[in-house]
Amino acid sequence: MMNFRQRMGWIGVGLYLLASVAAVYYIFEISQTYNRLALAHVEKASGAQTKWSGDASSSSPSSTSWTVTLKTRLLLLPFWVWATIFLIPYLQVFLFLYSCTRVDPKTVGYCILPICLAVLCNRHQTFAKASNQISRLQLIDT
Repeated sequence: MMNFRQRMGWIGVGLYLLASVAAVYYIFEISQTYNRLALAHVEKASGAQTKWSGDASSSSPSSTSWTVTLKTRLLLLPFWVWATIFLIPYLQVFLFLYSCTRVDPKTVGYCILPICLAVLCNRHQTFAKASNQISRLQLIDT
């Protein structure tokens, strides 16, 4: 039998996955901003290849706004940077919601990276203390 926390955890996981699918669909299918940026990036790259070397009709740097410059520089970032920027927080929230579905309430949040690292470090320190105590007992017994 599931308790209230587990039920809310599963509802949270379902809503989170549904919202993420809707956001991805909106970004790549509905939003024209992404399409315009991608098209401008491709046209700029193909225009740079076909541009004549003697052409003096280059636009001045002050004519473009800082937002356009920022967007073009962000589009030049490699895919793995974008994947890291978006997937780490996404997976952390998903794993936290998933850990809320567990039976033992003490294990809620162990999937979150800082908590996981703290638990692992604490276990290592506890193991080191226990092994030191065992070695001292063996020295005393002999």
